Amino acid sequence: MLEGLKVVEFATYVAAPSAAAVMSDWGAVVIKIESGRGDPTRRTFAGMPHLEGNPVFEFENHGKRGVVLDIGKPAGRAALLRILRDADIFITNVRPAALKRARLDYESLKADFPRLIYTSVTGYGLKGPGADLPAFDAAGFWSRAGIAGSLTPRDEEPPACRPAFGDAFCAMATVSATLAALVERQATGRGRLVETSLIRAGVYAIGWDFSIQLKWGRLASQRKRAAAINPLSNYFRTADDRWVGVFARDGRDDFKHLLKVLELESLAADPRFASGSARAKNVADLVAALDAGFVRFTLDELGARLTAADVVWSPLNAPRDAVADPVAEAAGCFVDITDVDGVAYRQPASPARFPGADDGPKRPAPRLGQHTREVLAEAGYAPAEIDQLIADRAAT
Repeated sequence: MLEGLKVVEFATYVAAPSAAAVMSDWGAVVIKIESGRGDPTRRTFAGMPHLEGNPVFEFENHGKRGVVLDIGKPAGRAALLRILRDADIFITNVRPAALKRARLDYESLKADFPRLIYTSVTGYGLKGPGADLPAFDAAGFWSRAGIAGSLTPRDEEPPACRPAFGDAFCAMATVSATLAALVERQATGRGRLVETSLIRAGVYAIGWDFSIQLKWGRLASQRKRAAAINPLSNYFRTADDRWVGVFARDGRDDFKHLLKVLELESLAADPRFASGSARAKNVADLVAALDAGFVRFTLDELGARLTAADVVWSPLNAPRDAVADPVAEAAGCFVDITDVDGVAYRQPASPARFPGADDGPKRPAPRLGQHTREVLAEAGYAPAEIDQLIADRAAT
């Protein structure tokens, strides 16, 4: 779908590289520019010598061509500009002040590259007091945007962010915004600055909560199972020690259907549960009664019963469960890849499918600087000039 598109990535860690990896999956040529030390995620498991390979770097950087340049030197910066001459997209998550010092910010480049789509990914945006603050997704997306707070029951400790959780959401916003700018360029002939941030992606991710907070000035706090606002939208433990979630729908009497599934029809006559308002007043009692019903069945038994009753349900999967779930497999959630060392394994797929097209990684993640010579040659450098650039970089 993106064949013929050239993307130059000058970024580290996750959100921006992940966005570029998705564009690579969809057919774009992505050139990853790194320093001599390389993207820090190359060293994520450096202190664990018993582990082979680096699945997270592979996941964020598969399909790319790797180039090493010393941007701090005039020759390195000039080489980057040569590579950008025929690029469609420049994506970076380097902090704005550092880009300005290197004269690689949008204002410094837009005159010489009027068709270039310049995509900036930051923690807190390009303006204001957060513009140059360092941020991972645990800071910008999970914490400051309110997500961890919205998930924390009153008087409880906050949950920890899973690695790169917010980065992936921000990456999807980045891909969408960048391709929107590409559509605009088709009409105007001109590129533009595109800005995404972890905090803005985080606020959007819990937009329901924020819409309520902004409209009414208050929001119900997260609750434990026995205090759920709707006790029928909850998780329950099964006989084989799994958890299953059921999720009630508006306008449908799921209570009646659920009692039939659990063979607990007698509870319908209990005055504590006879109406929605009664159930809301006796949440803990109802959850306990439903717990006693769920625990009599295995997850497979419950799944068949809930599906037959057309109740919205799902197993509470851990990753080890999801990778073996036939629903995830059929949805195309995983793809096969062979890394640069020739090791074949499975990897999460990008989050969209184009039936009839190959949506898997085209190449593994590059070794550090693997394609430096060929990319510089494509940019018009002579062999002797390439040798000099590499020698200067090595001397640094």
